[in-house]
Amino acid sequence: MKLSHILWLAAFCSLNGRHLVASFATPRILGNTLRSGQTLYMAEGKTAAAKKKKSRTNKKRNSNRAKPLKNPNEIQTCRIFGVEVDPDELGSSAIIQGVGDASTVHELYLSQPVLDSLLKRLRTKEKSENLSLPSQIKAVKVVRRSLDARKKKVLNEGPRYTYVMDVDITKQGIRDLKLKNQPGRMEFVTPDMLGISETLSSDTSPSSNDLPTVIVVGAGPCGLFCALALAQSKKCKPILIERGQPVESRGKDIGALIHRKQINEESNFAFGEGGAGTWSDGKLTTRIGRNSKNVRSVLETLVEHGAPSKILIDGAPHLGTDNLVKLLRSMRYEIRRLGGEVHFGAKMTKVIVDDEKVLGVDVEYSESFERGIDKNKQKAVGLKETLRGDAVVMATGHSARDVFEELHKAGVELEAKGFAAGFRVEHPQKVINKIQYGDNWGSSAYSGKKVTDDVNTAFFQESEEKHDGILPVSSYRLATDKAFDGKDSRGAYSFCMCPGGQIVPASTTADECCVNGMSFSRRDSVWANAALVCTVAPDDPILDEYREKYGVLAGIEFQREMERRAAIMGGGNFVVPVQRLTDFVNEVPSTSAPSSSYKLGVKPSACHEIYPYPMTKALQSAVVDHFEKQMPGFLCESALLHAVETRTSSPVRIKRDPETLQAIGKSGLFPAGEGAGYAGGIVSAAVDGLVVADTILDDLFLEEGVEKSSKAREKSVGFEY
Repeated sequence: MKLSHILWLAAFCSLNGRHLVASFATPRILGNTLRSGQTLYMAEGKTAAAKKKKSRTNKKRNSNRAKPLKNPNEIQTCRIFGVEVDPDELGSSAIIQGVGDASTVHELYLSQPVLDSLLKRLRTKEKSENLSLPSQIKAVKVVRRSLDARKKKVLNEGPRYTYVMDVDITKQGIRDLKLKNQPGRMEFVTPDMLGISETLSSDTSPSSNDLPTVIVVGAGPCGLFCALALAQSKKCKPILIERGQPVESRGKDIGALIHRKQINEESNFAFGEGGAGTWSDGKLTTRIGRNSKNVRSVLETLVEHGAPSKILIDGAPHLGTDNLVKLLRSMRYEIRRLGGEVHFGAKMTKVIVDDEKVLGVDVEYSESFERGIDKNKQKAVGLKETLRGDAVVMATGHSARDVFEELHKAGVELEAKGFAAGFRVEHPQKVINKIQYGDNWGSSAYSGKKVTDDVNTAFFQESEEKHDGILPVSSYRLATDKAFDGKDSRGAYSFCMCPGGQIVPASTTADECCVNGMSFSRRDSVWANAALVCTVAPDDPILDEYREKYGVLAGIEFQREMERRAAIMGGGNFVVPVQRLTDFVNEVPSTSAPSSSYKLGVKPSACHEIYPYPMTKALQSAVVDHFEKQMPGFLCESALLHAVETRTSSPVRIKRDPETLQAIGKSGLFPAGEGAGYAGGIVSAAVDGLVVADTILDDLFLEEGVEKSSKAREKSVGFEY
């Protein structure tokens, strides 16, 4: 090796601080070694940096290492959503008929398949047998159950029962299972979610002679809950007046209408204790949230007075007319026990106004029949009196058209409100079962009534697939905002769907023809019906001629005229004009009709001629272009339209201040509920009654200068003021 080579090698070794073993290398090798040495030097630096970074990471990990829990056995409640169970795994236990106690009703819904699905969702290592729980889980409670029968779900997996469940689990268990708060999937439960709140005492009420008086007009859900809340407060005396009859006598008046076509204009399907919802399906679904405090209060109160406790858990709860009858009587007795008054056959005829303040109402009494009440203690028939109070709650229903006319005369501010009108469409329940559940699951729909279930089973005889699980009779909900009326698009939708139900007359006078739907609690008839309606806006051109003549009451007069047209087309005497849905979309008068659940008689007719053409066109478009696509088979020969469904909601609103909840310009008057335009259904009307009651108590008893409770100013539903 040349000396130059050796010197280069020595310099290289010195530069890199390395002791190398002597070796001979050619210049090419040396060059490679140099380049290699440079690479090694750079790698050496990177390694040192990596080590330094790793050291920092380890320190960070050590600092973030989970510290021992102070109270590892402390219990936290977690709410788990979307726990799914195949109906076949539940078998016949899927249909819950039990009433049970409100505190233990969840036990009716908890079974081994449900628990297994929950534990699988939580990814626990321990398994369960005979409803045993893993060591870290202390309790399990079913909060809600619903049926997921969406078309995609049915086609891909089959229908599924879906549960929301509360799980009491230790903090150590939460850590071990790596549970995190994920809204809509897993949430840590707060006391408010559990419904922990102050409850009003129901001890015997003190004397109410010296208490402020609040007059509540109308004994529908809003009026009843408002009066009950006021009575429970023991701070004022509610006087509840109802133009119709108590529920037990109202049933007799309805029987006379159904069997003898004799109508009592003050006691019928629209008027009387409980309101129009009493003889309906008794739906307790709402848009204002099942978990809100006021909604929970309404449901719990219903259970307390005799409603099935399963309404606290069912995803789409309903009462049924048969359950409503007994609980309404119970609520009436409780109001009186707490010092309130309840009067039937008491029709409000005038609002007493003095200097823009409402002081009371004029009332005229007709004969009433209340079980257990001595007639001599009732108000005399024909008696007229003025009831004065510290506040008046106007909680009438939307069929009380004379009330709106009286308020308008008294100078109470009203405004036109959008509403919907159309028909009630009826299908055989077996057809809806087939559409919703398909051929494979349709035969599993179960009502508990042998005749009805046999008809359904025979309809699916050719189905090869059989299931152990059972499903409730199916329902549906349809909607579109693109129903073409020939010029513009309108909203169209199904409303108040009654599976296993029947169609009933909702007329309040003999010259009207108006229908509604109802179901008993078992929903066990062979028919299914729903309103099929389209929207009418406050400034809708179809109301122009009515607006010119009747002003803000144009919507009411429009409803009246449509009902009179239907009565004329049916021939009077409460006979309903009907038309096959297939004929309606083709604008062909029907000459025959399939069987109907309506008991007062039907007449095949040209129902497409009743409404203004834009409404007819919009409904035709909704059925053909949208609903038939959403539910193939909905448009069929066995689908029958019944005319007319006009009373879906109030066409006017009594304007009220969003803070005081009093009528604008008329202090002391509290418009409330569905008729006043601030609710849409049993639950939301009841909630509005509670909100108004809270507001009245604040106004009557809160010291001057003290800020009023915000809870009383919560909007009960999504209506705009």
